[in-house]
Amino acid sequence: MDDKRFNRWFSAFILIGMSVALVLTTAIKFSGAESGKGLLLLAAFGSLMGVLATVSSANGRIITFFFGLLDVAIYGAMCLMNWYDGGSGLGNAVLHFAYFVPMQFVGFAQWKKRGENESGQVNARRLSGRQWAILLPAFLAATVIFYLIIARFDRSAAEGFLRMAVILDVLPLVCNIFGQALMSTAYREQWFFWIGVNIFSIWMWAHTLSTGGGSYSVIYIIKYSFYLINSLNGLRIWHNLSKGVDVCK
Repeated sequence: MDDKRFNRWFSAFILIGMSVALVLTTAIKFSGAESGKGLLLLAAFGSLMGVLATVSSANGRIITFFFGLLDVAIYGAMCLMNWYDGGSGLGNAVLHFAYFVPMQFVGFAQWKKRGENESGQVNARRLSGRQWAILLPAFLAATVIFYLIIARFDRSAAEGFLRMAVILDVLPLVCNIFGQALMSTAYREQWFFWIGVNIFSIWMWAHTLSTGGGSYSVIYIIKYSFYLINSLNGLRIWHNLSKGVDVCK
């Protein structure tokens, strides 16, 4: 099987698998919901757009940012509505509207500027050693800063300076921020951060399940397992897309 055909079959497998996980998650929540079913369906639609964006980005397609815009805008709106109703979510709403939404337009412009190869995929690039030397300390600093901020508002009963619940909240957040920045600027190394997001998310939901969390945690573990498989394939595809590229370009 050639690489192009493999990518088509693999993308179909990921799309079907993640969509099934999404449908199961939504069905469980829908059956137990007494109100707000319309918002639940809207959230499910947004999540489906996220699934399409994830698979499209792995294949280097610029349509990624159309699906991604719908995903992050809907999720941000859901967080904002939850906050208006007296719950949490203001921080996530601000993050999505102030960062993730604009980065979809940045990504579209950057990918359009870089152009496509003969297969219609973006001309990817790689980080240089100097860029890595800047990126890693920035990642560590952001992790510490976000940890200190979130730990200050942590409502869990955990004691001590290092709290597992906060760590499992911060790591996916910071990986998401750096992954989005690298994705919008067409760098192969985005996939290291997306892999991190998925590993930490699986860990978080497994931790939730082991500490008496709801059975829906299993669905999220399955969902992020598919995301992890997709991100590993994305790294493979982007490694090939960025071959022979001048790292300083």
